[in-house]
Formats: sequence, C-alpha cells, structure tokens
Amino acid sequence: MKSMNPFSWSKSRAFMTTSVLAALVAGCGGGGGASAPGTLGVSLTDAPACGFDEVNVTVNKVRVHQSSTASESEGGWTDITLNPARKINLLDLNNGVLEPLGETPLAAGHYTQLRLVLDRNTSNALANSVVPTGGVETALVTPSAVQSGIKLVNEFDVVSGQRVDLVMDFDACKSIVKRANGDYALKPVIKVVPFVLNGINGFIDPAMLGSGVMVTAQQNGVVVQTTAPNMSTGEFFLARLPAGSYDVVLTANGRSTAVIAGVLVETETSIVPLSTTDTRITMPTSLMGTVSGTAVLTPVSTTEMAYVAAKQTFGAAPTVTVKSVAADDLNGGAYSLSLPIGEPMLGQFGSGILPIALAMQVGMAGKYSVAASATGYQPQSVSKDISVTNATQDFVLVP
Repeated sequence: MKSMNPFSWSKSRAFMTTSVLAALVAGCGGGGGASAPGTLGVSLTDAPACGFDEVNVTVNKVRVHQSSTASESEGGWTDITLNPARKINLLDLNNGVLEPLGETPLAAGHYTQLRLVLDRNTSNALANSVVPTGGVETALVTPSAVQSGIKLVNEFDVVSGQRVDLVMDFDACKSIVKRANGDYALKPVIKVVPFVLNGINGFIDPAMLGSGVMVTAQQNGVVVQTTAPNMSTGEFFLARLPAGSYDVVLTANGRSTAVIAGVLVETETSIVPLSTTDTRITMPTSLMGTVSGTAVLTPVSTTEMAYVAAKQTFGAAPTVTVKSVAADDLNGGAYSLSLPIGEPMLGQFGSGILPIALAMQVGMAGKYSVAASATGYQPQSVSKDISVTNATQDFVLVP
C-alpha cells in the first residue's frame, strides 16, 4: 500500500487515491445540435478487500447512456475502450487513490446509466483473480453480466462546455464471496461517490498493523466508506464523503472495537483529522468469539444475496456495524462472524481537539445485535451474547 499525504493524493497518478475500487467518470459536452461536445473521463478506486493480498480485475471498457433501461445492444452508447484491456489490482487503490482509464467526447445532456465492462478469464490468462492472504493466485468467477457490463444506474448532467467528474467505488470486500467448493465469485457492489477529494484521516498504533485493522465511516449503522491503514505508516483516509456527520468505527482481530461518534465533515472539500502521529489511536487487546449459522432466501433469488451484520448500540449514542459478511449461497447460506468479546471503546468528536478520549463501555462486552438482510426481503435481527460462549443463529428471509 502506498504512503501518501492525503493533501497531495489528488495530484498523484492523475488523481489516483488509495481506497477499495472506484471508477471516476467525468463528462462534459455541448447543449444543443450546434454546440460542441464535451469530454467524458473515467477512473477507478477501491475499498480494502478482506483477507486478500490481491484482487485483480481486467477492465475492457466503460459505457455511458442517457437511458437507464438501455440494453447492451441498443444504439446511443458512448464507450471508453481500453486497448489493451488493463489488469488492475484493486488493493493498490486504497485510501482514495484513483486509476484513470481514459476519456472520450460526450454530448451535453442527462445521463442515467454507466456500465463497467470486464474481460473474461481464459485457459491462458486469469483476467480476474484473487490472491488470498498467504496463498496463490486463484480465478475469480465472474457472472456473464460483467462481459456486457456491470450496470450502474446513476444520474448526472453534462453541461455544454463544462466537465463533470464522478467516482465509482467498487467495494471488493463485499463483492467477493468464497464458495463451498473453494472458488471465489464476484458479485459486484459498486456505488458512485463524489470526485472531489475530502474525508476523514488519522493514524493508528503501529503495534496493530498486523491485526487486520479496518476503518469505516457510518451513518445510523450503515457503512458509507471503508478503508484500511497504510501498512508502513499506520495512516488511514476515508475519502470522498458527502458532507455530514459520521461515526468512525475501528476494528481489528484480537482488539476491542473503537468508535468515534459525531465526526463532522462540513463540506465536500473538508479533510478532518482524528489523530496524528503523536496522538495515534489504539485499542486494547480482546479475546474473540463467533456468531455463525445460515442465512437463506425463500424464495431463492438468482440476483440477490443475504448479508449478516453484527451491530452494537451505545445507549443514547450511535448504533454501529462492527462486522458484516455475505452468506455463502452455494454452501446452504453459511456465514461466520468473528467478533471481539471485550468492552468496546467510545469517544465523542466534539470540538475535534486531539487526542480524542476513548472510554470503555462497561456492560457491553460480547453483546451484539445480529441482523440478516437482502434487497427485496424483510430484514431480521436477534440479540446474541458471546461473552461466555460462541453463538449460532439461522435466518430465513422472505419478501
């Protein structure tokens, strides 16, 4: 992972920033029949992928259309084609780094559909692959839709003579599912985020760098952005956040959870520090427990999948997601969450004066709300206490 000052990231690699995969889409064009076209530019960014040394995808092209329902074979598409197609390790794009993909003229107008097109694996080359931590490169099984384009419905306007920039954030952690047969499958989770560089940054204790630290920005327990610290410096950067208030959640294997509540990102250019090299964030060690079971959809869906999350509520303070995982639909919907047993830590951002004090939350040790959800199905939630022993919980989700 690259070591960068967040204030200089936007100047590197033509606006590359280190995070989990995102694509930047920039458009501009003419406003009428006689006006000149503008320009559409495209880049990628990523959030960190859990348990992998590499997550590789090979990008063939990016497509844009004014109709959200246009099929791949309809007219009216504008393409940015990479020649040759480019194999990109998404884990190089952590903490907000962008990978520029190219540009093309684009007429002014209202656009509602983006498609990210990937190459397919062949017997001679792995276009899309993963390298599990400490393992070897393994094919990433991709749905047929990635050859026609991963469809993103996102509206943006191209004004005559102007340029618009967007970023598609590819969440590799949620997008990769390990199958019962040992294969890894791609189920893309991508969102479009602002192009302008802003966010929340800080530093963690170097003693925690080998423990799989993850940092998330959340609102009402919903993860908005995810990153992992730089393995050399301990710096993290939650990039490209809409203006608003966030709860920052830090988790690590063998450590208690830490939450800094009410972190205010005032504008789309604000960069808010949570700690410095002299006030690094650390969490106490903790034993770990598990909640495991199955989460299945009834009726079965060919397009949706179940996710299971462990959450904690800090009294009148926020509810946060500590960890979430996709259920393995080829293994009976199996899931397993490894969670800290120790008391979580809570701090309030307040005035933002550093260091921010983190206080142990007595009485919350090992207590979680475990929730299962899937698009189009009714969510379910149960309380579990793993302070003494591991817990099991099965879910059957219905529309």
